[in-house]
Amino acid sequence: MLNRSFYELLPYGYMAVASTSLMVLESSFAHFCAIVLFVLGARVYSLRSQNRRTDPVKRRKTGNIPNYLYELMPFLYVLTALAIFKYLHQKMFLVAAICLLGYGFYILFSRSLYRHHRLPVTPFF
Repeated sequence: MLNRSFYELLPYGYMAVASTSLMVLESSFAHFCAIVLFVLGARVYSLRSQNRRTDPVKRRKTGNIPNYLYELMPFLYVLTALAIFKYLHQKMFLVAAICLLGYGFYILFSRSLYRHHRLPVTPFF
């Protein structure tokens, strides 16, 4: 069994290794593997986050896009920003990448405000 602190850091580790691989390695196969690893890390994070939601179901807004895509949007923004940093070096694109990166992290931060560990309810007998 994994240590709890190590287990909680796994999705971040997956995405960090994938981001580093995407930025450093030059092989197209390595880029493909890095993108797959990043998306899988983001999926693990979003599944855990969805399970830890503490906001009431009645207050949740429904949208036009599927829920799994909605959960992955901030990670797609970050991945797109990394790809822009890697392949497009004009100043206009770098500003767009910084905006995408900031907006992706803003969404993740605002979602984290309503997603925490739940304490189990134990009956008192």
